[in-house]
Amino acid sequence: MKLEFHFDFGSPNAYLSHLVLPEIESRTGLKFDCIPVLLGGVFKATNNVSPGISLQGIKNKPEYAALETRRFILEHGIENYNFNPFFPVNTLQIMRGATYAKKTDFFDQYVREIYQHMWSEPKKMDDPDVIAKAFDVSGLPGKDIIAAMQNPEIKLALIQNTERSVAMGSFGSPTFYVNEDIYFGKDKLQDLEKAITLLKQGVD
Repeated sequence: MKLEFHFDFGSPNAYLSHLVLPEIESRTGLKFDCIPVLLGGVFKATNNVSPGISLQGIKNKPEYAALETRRFILEHGIENYNFNPFFPVNTLQIMRGATYAKKTDFFDQYVREIYQHMWSEPKKMDDPDVIAKAFDVSGLPGKDIIAAMQNPEIKLALIQNTERSVAMGSFGSPTFYVNEDIYFGKDKLQDLEKAITLLKQGVD
C-alpha cells in the first residue's frame, strides 16, 4: 500500500494534519511518504486560490471555517498551534529546502522544525535572515540547505513534485493518497484511516 501526504508549509490545515498523522500511522502500522510540493504552483496549475481569497466577502463562511478549526484542535488535543501573523508566507525557499532535505537523513527533523517555526512559534519564514536563524536554532545544517535552495536540480525536483501532484488529482493542501485514491482536507482524516484499515484487512 502506497501512502502519500503532499504538503506545503504554508497551509495551516496541512500543519494540523501533520500533527495527527502519527496517530493514524500508529494505529495502522503504516507510514506516510511526505512529498514536498509548492502550493502556489498547484493553485496556478488548477486555477484555484487559497481560502483566504476565496472566502473574502462571504458572510458566515469564514467564521464557520474558524469554528471547524477550533473543533479539530479540541478533538485532537492540539496545544502547539498559533496562527502565523505574517500569513500568507511565500514558502518557495523552505519548500526547496524540504526537497533537498528529502534526500538526506534529516528530512523528518526538517519538516518537524519548519512546521514549528511556521505554526507553533510563528515567524516570517520567507525572510532569508529569519530562515537562517531558524535553521541554527533547530540544529539544522543551514549553510548546506541554503546553498541547495539555489541548486537547479533541487528547483527542478520541486517543480516535478508539484506537477506530479497535480497530475494525480491535487488542487490544494493538505492532500493525501492511498494508492491512487485522493483524500483532501483535514476533515477527511477519518475516511482516510478507514480506507487504509479496509485495504490492510484485505491484504492480510
